[in-house]
Amino acid sequence: MNNYIIKNARIVNEGKTISGFVVVRNGIIQEVGKGEPETLSDFVTVLDAQNQFLVPGVIDDQVHFREPGLTHKADIFSESKAAVAGGVTSFMEMPNTNPQTTTIEELENKYSIARKDSFANYSFYLGATNDNMDEIRKFDPSKNCGIKVFMGSSTGNMLVDKRETLETLFAEAPGLIATHCEDEEIIQHNTLIYKEKFGDDIAVTCHPRIRSAEACYASSSLAVDLAKKYNTRLHVLHISTERELELFAKGDYLSNKKITAEVCIHHLWFSDEDYTTKGTLIKWNPAVKTARDRDALFKAMMDDRLDVVATDHAPHTIEEKQSRYAESPSGGPMV
Repeated sequence: MNNYIIKNARIVNEGKTISGFVVVRNGIIQEVGKGEPETLSDFVTVLDAQNQFLVPGVIDDQVHFREPGLTHKADIFSESKAAVAGGVTSFMEMPNTNPQTTTIEELENKYSIARKDSFANYSFYLGATNDNMDEIRKFDPSKNCGIKVFMGSSTGNMLVDKRETLETLFAEAPGLIATHCEDEEIIQHNTLIYKEKFGDDIAVTCHPRIRSAEACYASSSLAVDLAKKYNTRLHVLHISTERELELFAKGDYLSNKKITAEVCIHHLWFSDEDYTTKGTLIKWNPAVKTARDRDALFKAMMDDRLDVVATDHAPHTIEEKQSRYAESPSGGPMV
């Protein structure tokens, strides 16, 4: 299979769809063309796509592969294998592992694991904290995909909630900043309201009201304001609400956007109506919101206000996910 041709395909590439063929020699794509290839005689293998879609390998810019430290859930070997099986040939992995990827040393450790075990192309985010600016200043954007900033609650000390730290981050970050945007103060206030009402037995249907649209907008609007103030390259992860869409402009992110945004599969598929049947299996942070939010996200994806579709792949054991609401971790296997 090092030399073959795929013909009669609907090829989706670089914003266009054409009917054509792809030539592969010695395992490398040599030609992508319209219509029929001129010759097939020197190919042992000819694959007729029969007008099916042919797309490049997918790049997933947000995954949690759980290694090191959380490998009872998954690891780089197992999850990169799952990625390739689903057509994802490159991934960008998040820093909330154990230990957390908040130093250059821990970042290099992940690359060492991936060089040995990954089936796919890979890059890793360096995680920001309230006190690791010295590590962030060492960050090399030519070798790593970005700096992850949790502007909402997260694992351990990775919540970056000090305004002074955020100002410094956005002013001095040597590469792209990718943010998880939910306002922690609003979330904690909402959590207290529902704990007073329901005690320790809060229903999962309360999740989008605890991690509310207000919490999302307050945080994402702050991130956008800081990025504009310091001319920072900002990528806002997993947008989940209609209101947040006003923060982002239409346009080609490859050429002229300093601020881009992402939507995840689950926010395009589910709505808060699904909590009654799916329960904690669809518990994500940010929460799945209303059908109106879902439909607005889909529209924004189509008109280029949202620039990336990702999975936020975050596996847990089924026993963990089936815990009651407060104990059940957020996330699901999606890659």
